[in-house]
Amino acid sequence: MPKIYTKAGDDGSTGLYGAGRVSKSSARIAAIGDIDETNAAIGLCRSESEGNDEFVQILGFIQERLFELGGEIASPTGRYQSMDDGKVDEVEKVIDMLEGSLPELKHFVLPGGSEISARLHMARTICRRAERSVVTLSESEVVPPIAIKYLNRLSDLLFQLARTANRLCNVQDVAWMPERK
Repeated sequence: MPKIYTKAGDDGSTGLYGAGRVSKSSARIAAIGDIDETNAAIGLCRSESEGNDEFVQILGFIQERLFELGGEIASPTGRYQSMDDGKVDEVEKVIDMLEGSLPELKHFVLPGGSEISARLHMARTICRRAERSVVTLSESEVVPPIAIKYLNRLSDLLFQLARTANRLCNVQDVAWMPERK
């Protein structure tokens, strides 16, 4: 059985799909890392959603898509392509489905409420960082525009999932109420 370590990255470089090696400090690797961190945060949320089959299924399909997106970013030559507008449409359909069961937003929501909601908000903020990293990468290298669009929509879905988690836990969203002076 091959060993998990290859030692190929000991010099601070890593391989890209079909495009040789790059520094681990490159904008592309930062974007891939932030997408991976988003996926890990969602995995934590998924493990905390045991017993809620709908959440487990939704979070599972998000993880699959994020893995595909990471692969696409890791393939700057375009040899691996899996993302398209249909993947964004999937996310929008879930957002719309969840929105129908939530009260209308009348103020900003602070992250928190139930534990799973707080974790989903954390995943959302990590997703926003991944989006910023992909935007930064797109300013100097070719990036499929669908990558930015998908991450933008995914953060909206994570927000709706956080609100839905609070509803299912019978916990109010934490409303931000600015002090009036």
